[in-house]
Amino acid sequence: MAQPQHFGWFFGRGFGPQGWGRPDYSWNYQWQKPQIYQQSIRELEQAGFDLLIIEDALSLGSPDTLDLRVNAAYGGPKHDPLMLAPYLFDVTSHIGIAPTVNAGAYPPYLAARQFATLQHLSDSRFGVNVVTDVKSARHFGLAELSHDGAYDRAEEWLGVIRELWHSWDDGAYVNDVSSGRFADGSRLRPVQHAGEYFSLEGPLNAIPFDAGDPVIVSPGGSGRGLAFAGRHSEVQLALAALNPASITAYRQKIHDAAVAQGRAASDIAVLFVIKPEIVASDEEVQRVVAASEHPTDDELYDVLAAQSSDLETNLTVLDLDKPIGPDVFGQHVSQGTINNLVGAGGDRDTDTLRQIATRKARKGRLSDGSGFVGTAHQFADFVEELGEAGNDGFIINGDLHPVTVHRMLDSTVPVLRSRGLLRDSFGGGGLRANLADF
Repeated sequence: MAQPQHFGWFFGRGFGPQGWGRPDYSWNYQWQKPQIYQQSIRELEQAGFDLLIIEDALSLGSPDTLDLRVNAAYGGPKHDPLMLAPYLFDVTSHIGIAPTVNAGAYPPYLAARQFATLQHLSDSRFGVNVVTDVKSARHFGLAELSHDGAYDRAEEWLGVIRELWHSWDDGAYVNDVSSGRFADGSRLRPVQHAGEYFSLEGPLNAIPFDAGDPVIVSPGGSGRGLAFAGRHSEVQLALAALNPASITAYRQKIHDAAVAQGRAASDIAVLFVIKPEIVASDEEVQRVVAASEHPTDDELYDVLAAQSSDLETNLTVLDLDKPIGPDVFGQHVSQGTINNLVGAGGDRDTDTLRQIATRKARKGRLSDGSGFVGTAHQFADFVEELGEAGNDGFIINGDLHPVTVHRMLDSTVPVLRSRGLLRDSFGGGGLRANLADF
């Protein structure tokens, strides 16, 4: 029997110029205004998606990648996703929204209060995609940390935020009109924290939650990132080869990390990121795949420019016919993003940049596992196969643009629902309840 899957959308360009570089931009939506995102998220909720994750980058990047990041409007500009969230909550009722937040950029007391406010405003539909970007530290007058140091700071940051969220003990919030007692100050804990990275006092100036804390989402494929997810996350944003053996192995690592922290494996939904290309027929699949088989150097450099933005590393200045080598990427670049560039079975120390870029440029068929081009029925076959292997669901990566959303959902939603793979209703209770539904 088909296993229902969780579906989310990763708003991959962030709160930036949606549709730039494609004919979609000619629809004349204003990406700075909320309407384009409101229209799109209503469609995602109607389709039965559980959550929207809004990518973000606080910095426009290092000087050597600055032009690459803004030239195609992918790495920047990006406006603040926390400010967009209330506009999206206002036009929806069930879908969760998880803006990306850099753990070093928001002082924990301020973050705890803002997140608590959004959790209440949204009827418990708020989540936080916690990242540990270190290259933006200079914008805040902070010292740049190592990869592991950034995770240490994030651990302390999130730990004290949770402590602040729970600084109102049971019975502190009274709200009893008949007695005239709104709250019991004797049940508020002061929270005095003096750590390696943060020093502060509580209690938090925000009332407790009715349906649990905001949901924590995290990416990160390094050992440190997986350990962070095991301790803190309800959703792991996963990058891995999408075949039964690979997802089983990846999920086992996450589950082991959760159990090591005294949690249950079922406490974390592992959702794999995918960017399928849905076409109308198998003949069209073959045409699209064949057209990508022999990319030109210009096409390879286009691929590398896009990858350079994600990696904050200028790959376009490297020799196509030499390996990348071990020293190109700084510690701030996530292992998962590097692995995604190199590809399954690749080796950045021996494969030439041309080989790596060619693998990225080539497209393959969903039906044989060589790629992600397929019909709606082939996509449903793929989802069903991985669901039978124990998968929890998928995060689809794309602009939050009505054209992009419709292109993905128009043919796939009916097929997925007909097979019992995609919800057709919500039970209520917020984002945590969405994730617990099946």
